[in-house]
Amino acid sequence: MSGRVRSVCAAAAVATALVTMAPAPPAGAAPQPPGESSAALPEQPPQASPASLLTRLRTLYQQAEEATETYKSTDVELKRRQAEEKQLAGSLATARSALARSRGAAGQLARAQYQGGRSELSSYMRLLLARDPQSALEQRQVLDRAARDRQAAVARLARGERQAAELAQASRRALDEQEALARRQQQAKDDVELRLRQVEKLLAGLSPEQLSELARLERQGTATAQRNLLASGALSGTRAPSSEGDRALAYAVDQIGKPYVWGAEGPESYDCSGLTSQAWAHAGRSIPRTSQEQWAELPRVPLNSLRPGDLVIYFPKATHVAMYLGDGLVVQAPRPGTRVKVSPIAANPLLGAVRPDPAAAPLSSYHPPKLPEGATEGVDTGYSAGSGPKEDYAPATSAR
Repeated sequence: MSGRVRSVCAAAAVATALVTMAPAPPAGAAPQPPGESSAALPEQPPQASPASLLTRLRTLYQQAEEATETYKSTDVELKRRQAEEKQLAGSLATARSALARSRGAAGQLARAQYQGGRSELSSYMRLLLARDPQSALEQRQVLDRAARDRQAAVARLARGERQAAELAQASRRALDEQEALARRQQQAKDDVELRLRQVEKLLAGLSPEQLSELARLERQGTATAQRNLLASGALSGTRAPSSEGDRALAYAVDQIGKPYVWGAEGPESYDCSGLTSQAWAHAGRSIPRTSQEQWAELPRVPLNSLRPGDLVIYFPKATHVAMYLGDGLVVQAPRPGTRVKVSPIAANPLLGAVRPDPAAAPLSSYHPPKLPEGATEGVDTGYSAGSGPKEDYAPATSAR
């Protein structure tokens, strides 16, 4: 990205978070599906109002976040399928080895029977013609055992062939599913990069006056949303986290200042759910990787019961997540071009909150983590000043 584009992006994109002030799409309008070309959203005319600019920016960011969630969830599923296919391959190799042994044993039995040493006729003839009936009976028992062994060998051979065939079919199916998931992941990656390029293009085309007005509206809108939320009493009371929540929050605070890179889960960079999932992992509790899975699978708590360490979910499709710090603030990795920071909880439209450790008791004594200098500096959404390099558009290699 050129210096001109970076400077324009840095000055302008602070306004992109003003979702609450941007006019909503018409009722009943179908959401924009990820993966369409840039022509899916018409070019914004130069005389467009700040509100319409915010609407377009919001739409592009939401499409990018939805595609990012698809990318991350597909990545998780792809890794699961790869592990499953590896296990199937090992089982198939074992089954084929056992099948080869069973075929060898069956071949030996077949040769022995062909030679007449163990035919049913020969065994009865030996029994009838034997001079010592007791010896003949003992011989008959040996032959019966041999017959049972032969039947068991044939049964093992049949089972082995069925098992090998089923495992081979399952392995082929797993490989086909891996290929489909890899294609879906690549499509999601392309969708994210397309939307972010559209954001870059839109911001680069704005005049200084438009940028200034968007920044003013962003600051005003965030302040108003935060003030209204606090005045509503939705965040009443001060609570202590659990011991795990305290460790998760301390980890998140330690990451302040590290860059957002979509698809990243540390330790050098994060996306929003990469930060929250890694924070709780370092506290000793595994939670889902994506914000949508966190919203769907973790127990929900009302906003008036929030305690530090809880996860705050944003936007109607649960495409963004932050960690509650207390006092109406969250720790979050906002979007490409920004860094992990402390933000007002109402910086984005709230969907709800979830708690990874609902059964854990709060600490009897709690001291909030000390925030590093500049923890609240920078914008809460969009691109931050002096950042927004193209490398932020690429998914982190650690997330693949």
